[in-house]
Amino acid sequence: MVVCGDDGLAYRLAAELRGVHGERVTLVVPPDGRTARPAVVGRARAASAALLDRVVGAAVGRGGGPNGPHGGGGTAGTGGNGANGNRADGERVLEAAELTEAVLAEAGVERATALALVHDDDETNIRAALTARRLNPRLRLVLRLYNRRLGQHVEELLDQAAALALGDGSSAGADASTTVLSDAHTAAPALAAAAVAGTTKVVQTDSLLLRAVERPPSAGGQAPGGLCTLALLSPTGPGTAGADGPGGGAEQEPRLLPDDEEVRRAAGRAAVVLEQVSAASGGAVSATAGRGVGGVPPLASLFSRRLRWSLAGLVACVVGLAVALCVVTRIPVLSAFYLTLLDLFAIDDPAIGAPLGRQVLQLLSGLVGLLLLPVLLAAVLEALGTFRTASALRKPPRGLGGHVVLLGLGKIGTRVLTRLRELGVAVVCVESDPEARGLAAARRLRVPVVLGDVTQEGVLEAAKIHRASALLAVTSADTTNLEAVLYARSVRPDLRVVLRLYDDDFATAVYRTLRAAHPRASTRSRSVSHLAAPAFAGAMLGRRVLGAIPVERRVLLFASVDVAGHPELEGRTVAQAFRAGAWRVLALEGRAEAGADHVLADGDRVVVAATRRGLAELG
Repeated sequence: MVVCGDDGLAYRLAAELRGVHGERVTLVVPPDGRTARPAVVGRARAASAALLDRVVGAAVGRGGGPNGPHGGGGTAGTGGNGANGNRADGERVLEAAELTEAVLAEAGVERATALALVHDDDETNIRAALTARRLNPRLRLVLRLYNRRLGQHVEELLDQAAALALGDGSSAGADASTTVLSDAHTAAPALAAAAVAGTTKVVQTDSLLLRAVERPPSAGGQAPGGLCTLALLSPTGPGTAGADGPGGGAEQEPRLLPDDEEVRRAAGRAAVVLEQVSAASGGAVSATAGRGVGGVPPLASLFSRRLRWSLAGLVACVVGLAVALCVVTRIPVLSAFYLTLLDLFAIDDPAIGAPLGRQVLQLLSGLVGLLLLPVLLAAVLEALGTFRTASALRKPPRGLGGHVVLLGLGKIGTRVLTRLRELGVAVVCVESDPEARGLAAARRLRVPVVLGDVTQEGVLEAAKIHRASALLAVTSADTTNLEAVLYARSVRPDLRVVLRLYDDDFATAVYRTLRAAHPRASTRSRSVSHLAAPAFAGAMLGRRVLGAIPVERRVLLFASVDVAGHPELEGRTVAQAFRAGAWRVLALEGRAEAGADHVLADGDRVVVAATRRGLAELG
């Protein structure tokens, strides 16, 4: 396996292939002098650690130090070997400023089984993929591209090139394939689900729509229900489903893919269960639902709440005056309303010679008419302003509450925003760069945006953080994410927070410290490379990974696997093709009616839920 990259995903992927799947890996990274990212990350981790110690050190002491910024771990150790050009067990590290044909040849692409190109630049990955396909038509290619539409075209192009190069029809090139993945697209569902308690995690296959739902501990020793139990959460974890345990993933691990007997014994624990939903009732809410048709805002959004109350008060005054006129003069109700409106709009019909009550009511109606004029003018101006700014960035509406505050509209933030809106979650975004790529998506989805540096006073307040349900910090700067979370916790100690941190070891250390300082609040730290690496590794090994869901600090993979060539599956029933803690067959693709007694045979393709090591064993 050859992995080429310039950030943490490359190191994490190499560690995944080497440590979990037992593959020999050649890692190609830029030299230290040409790579600014590791130095930036090192400074960010040190600064974040100092900030963390200064704010919460008194509350938690110096615990968790071994996993701090200078602690060990697969990612950090791999990075160090890459910088020095040393060899790790089962890993060869090369340094190269550019992925030229000579560099790829030196990395052994001509003899490799798979090549992963995970540079942060799409053009670099595409150029290297074209060269690698020419060097080895049988190579399995995995590309990291942010532009998904371009990725589809590149995937088709490279597969067509492999087919033409292997025109002899030999089976030797059967494994040649191209898979285009996006770390942002892979990690966004997990980040969005972590920010919204109780949000379902959906995995879509060719014929089924499945979702993993977190269930709280059931009373009376009953099983959690659902099609099957995917995981039993940590027994010491908080009551809120999906939150991480207070001691961190290392102290209290969840039990993935338990058998029926274990589920019965642990019936009092919170669990993650699998449910099936139809495509028609998938539960995903359209991003434009309830927001007008064709880009026209709904009537309620044209006027502010204060203006609507003013209009309602004036209508009530008109009704009251008309009723009083009907009672005083004993004229019909319709005539009373007509005369009241004449007085209201100052149409000349003085009540000369009329009873005193009629004259008083006419004067009051004229006064109400004077009050109505500025309200009508304000309504017209506000409506015109709303239409004029319909395509501009919106501000958080008055009285907004229960929303998610999303910090950062870069690659990850844009994907997370789209996912949250698909789930029908109210979002307020905070972005410091007025040219950020995610602002166009926020404008299209009519999501309120606060432009400003989140570390400056008043920015989070403008995003209504005191009334928010969760804070999701996914900017590219670890210190910014950490500082925003610490400040938000000072405003709302019980606020649910989710941090996107660059390094997985550092994410663990931050998580443990924040959980110790705020034991009653939900805290989750996520590394994008940690969430995305299993999907990239599965693609390199020729498996069709459909998705991944985090279970506390572990990851459960959903993959599509051919039964042929797998003695663990072939010849067994769906119920028998199960190994506790490793994998479970969930469905048979293309045959939704197949039951647990269906015997798997050559030609079948199944959807499995598996741990990382379990998916490696199925290889």
